[in-house]
Amino acid sequence: MSSQTIIHLRSECKQFEHRSALTPAAAKSLIDHGYTVNIERSPARIFKDEEFEAAGATLVPEGSWLAAPESHLILGLKELPEEDTPLKHTHIQFAHCYKEQSGWQQVLRRFPRGGGTLYDLEFLTDPNGRRVAAFGSSAGYCGAALALLTYSHQLLNPHAPLPAQSFYPTAPDLLTAIKSTLGSSLKHGPSPKVLIIGALGRCGSGAISLLKSAGIPDRDITKWDLAETARGGPFDEIVEADIFVNCVYLGNAPIPPFVTKDQLRQAGRQARRNLSVVCDVSCDPTSPNNPVRIYDTWTTFSNPTVPVDLSETTHNQEGTEDKKPLSVIAIDHLPSLLPREASEDFCRDLLPSLLLLDKRHEAPVWVGAEKLFREKVASLPE
Repeated sequence: MSSQTIIHLRSECKQFEHRSALTPAAAKSLIDHGYTVNIERSPARIFKDEEFEAAGATLVPEGSWLAAPESHLILGLKELPEEDTPLKHTHIQFAHCYKEQSGWQQVLRRFPRGGGTLYDLEFLTDPNGRRVAAFGSSAGYCGAALALLTYSHQLLNPHAPLPAQSFYPTAPDLLTAIKSTLGSSLKHGPSPKVLIIGALGRCGSGAISLLKSAGIPDRDITKWDLAETARGGPFDEIVEADIFVNCVYLGNAPIPPFVTKDQLRQAGRQARRNLSVVCDVSCDPTSPNNPVRIYDTWTTFSNPTVPVDLSETTHNQEGTEDKKPLSVIAIDHLPSLLPREASEDFCRDLLPSLLLLDKRHEAPVWVGAEKLFREKVASLPE
């Protein structure tokens, strides 16, 4: 290493964010390869400060990245607070500003205004264009878990929203909770039929894994991908399922709607709507390309679901009002339900690229990320 590269892991500021872009093991590997690793103290991070200290990292105060020298590389996961202050550092994080999301211009402008650079974790790719690290599998797994918990809660507590959720230490702990709740709820209703779109990807595979581990029979899991959706939506099969899990990665191309409110209202009038839970793992309600256009806001772990307003529904075929609940889960950091395992899986895949940060001006993964950043900055309106 020609000159020492200093990586500064910042404390996450997003509520209920317990994941970490670095694990203690990854920090040790970086240190063993000649990097200096500074770790901000964090009361929320799933890994204790002492674990990083034992790995050889230097603990620094929470929020100290703001005063760090410009040469330090600032590593994090979720976006920074919505402020207008210029950013002078090189930041490695999910910024959520490359697909014209709400407020994207304000987020992106902060970097050129301060002379900083953004390496967006969502767009770090290998020579074949495949992402080097993603939380997709964990997101699908946790999204399907919350969908089952919501379905069970509806059966046990009709019309009461799912209460606030807390993270689970391990996947077995989460599965134990699901099986217990599901077992109780199935005394009041049928085992759910689940439809997954995007079933062949990382996210869809994670959702399928959770459902099978929770005891949902394979015959009750409908797995769709490009072939099944090629005809274009909306799809009645979604309305007829009990749970719909959307695992489709949103790009820049518009996607015909998978399900609409008008479709749901018509199904309600005809007494053929089974759908009561939607987990939109992609959850980008402000994107013009969002194919799940039945809600318009994100949800949180404090308030995990939002009801879909179908009040224009009059009556079903039998002349009674369609009162079946329909809840949407749209949490944009689902893997925080299992923060330790999600962080370990993600960091295992990210570490080889982090080890190239001292060669970031020639390593393709970082050169490509900076090139994309410059292109996005150039696209900003005057």
